[in-house]
Amino acid sequence: MKNVRFVGLDVHAETIAVAVAEAGSEVRSLGTIPNRPESVRRVIGKLGKPEGLRVCYEAGPTGYVLYWQLTELGAHCEVVAPTLVPVKVGDRVKTDRRDAEKLARCYRAGDLTAVWVPDAAHEAPRDLVRARLAAKRDQLRARHRLSKFLLRQGRRAPEGTPTWTGKYLAWVKQQRFEQGAQEATLLDYLHEVEHAAARIVRLERAIDVAVQSMPEKLREVIAGLQSLRGIAKTSAVTRVAELGQISRFAQARQLMGYAGMVSREHSSGQSVRRGSTSKAGNAHLRRIVTEAAWSYRHRPNVGATLAARQSGSSEAVKTIAWRAQHRLHARYRALLGKGKDKQKVVTALGRELLGFIWAIGCELERGQKQQVRQAA
Repeated sequence: MKNVRFVGLDVHAETIAVAVAEAGSEVRSLGTIPNRPESVRRVIGKLGKPEGLRVCYEAGPTGYVLYWQLTELGAHCEVVAPTLVPVKVGDRVKTDRRDAEKLARCYRAGDLTAVWVPDAAHEAPRDLVRARLAAKRDQLRARHRLSKFLLRQGRRAPEGTPTWTGKYLAWVKQQRFEQGAQEATLLDYLHEVEHAAARIVRLERAIDVAVQSMPEKLREVIAGLQSLRGIAKTSAVTRVAELGQISRFAQARQLMGYAGMVSREHSSGQSVRRGSTSKAGNAHLRRIVTEAAWSYRHRPNVGATLAARQSGSSEAVKTIAWRAQHRLHARYRALLGKGKDKQKVVTALGRELLGFIWAIGCELERGQKQQVRQAA
């Protein structure tokens, strides 16, 4: 398209710095506008027809509200990865105006990498599972505060009492202190532990309700992923919410790179050096996959719980899940036999588990597309 204008936006909570780049001309700064829908609408109107605009801004805490507004106005918008924006060595001046100009210039040159923008069906459950993750972390901190307080006072649970069970909490409630300040401290710490537990239960119920209201194709993928060992409902919802359409990755290795579970590399000439995992990807996905990978240290087996999760899955999905158990368990034993560190072995299993997640997702989404074609 002729006369395409590339617009860079440096977005903040209250302001947006705007810059525009056209073919064969210098990048121009258009100043700063308030981060309000009417201000964005006016500046887009001044730039010309929305069909001739290519707009970008960096992913950040402001989310995707601006993306959806620009899309509704008819402009082509992309949200770019901030860590992949080129940086000049020696550039020590950073302002909103310069950042907007750099975005417009790099966007015109094709040097920016766009991120996947979730739709409402994916963004809502993603917020919910991340809220549960925050609750789990708060629970861990509350438990640590209570247990360390008791330890400082020399209070230890009776031998053989598992921590954080009903029996353990009953023992905690029986503790008494001579000082009123310590009594108040115990009650406050205990209240926080119980509050965190109730909060997690409430959020997990909300996740169950959210799954029921999802589109049928998303529920099918969530159910299919639960056929894998170590992936229950919350884990499956997290993966679907973080990944979106799994078949958008042409190869399993692309999914591994998206999660930051590929090796770092620094090679030059005849020298080839590879290191640990890059971790340059979706941290939530990487964490949940690594947690699931610990299940594959056990020999292949389909217990009652896993069999119940697999009851509604197709034979093709069950075959992939069974192959994953054999492959990953054999890999675990082989790497451990070579003297590898257990944590590194599990990380390697998590990387391969992403390959089986990709296979199941593509299998289910391929079947959904066939059903749509047949219905048409």
